[in-house]
Amino acid sequence: MSTTKKYLVGMFDDDHTLLLAVNAATESGHKIDNVYSPFPLHGINEQLGITKTKIPTAGFIFGLTGMIFAFSLMAFASSVNYPTNFGGKPVFALPAWIPIMFEFTVLFSGVGMVSSFYYLCNLYPGKQPKIIDPRLSDHMFAITIDITEDASKVSEYTDLFKGKGALEVFEKEI
Repeated sequence: MSTTKKYLVGMFDDDHTLLLAVNAATESGHKIDNVYSPFPLHGINEQLGITKTKIPTAGFIFGLTGMIFAFSLMAFASSVNYPTNFGGKPVFALPAWIPIMFEFTVLFSGVGMVSSFYYLCNLYPGKQPKIIDPRLSDHMFAITIDITEDASKVSEYTDLFKGKGALEVFEKEI
């Protein structure tokens, strides 16, 4: 059971015009739901109040887990479970294990970060995308404001977007 939401969408054709509109909307106290762009916009996260992601920290933890797992597996297998003397080499041969520990670190951090990214972005196989406008992946920019609960401010938002250079403003239900 999915509930539909109603958005007011302001379409722009220039990134500088979009940034000015975002700045004007946030300064006047409006809550912007999302900003869509065909390429990354520098400074947009600070204007929208988006905090930095914790994915690098998760990557470090996953990598550390992989390194500890590899070390534990090799230490147990060669020192406890099956200690064999190969040509006088030590049973606890840490320098020989370093490449394997490195590979497990990379494997665990890579798979863990991708899994974390998919979880945090609510992505899964078969999920249907919510397409605001097909032009957004090509050459247009958009600001969306959730008007599901408060449809009384539509004219205020429309005037704000039009005043800041929006080419079109429309309502979209997703």
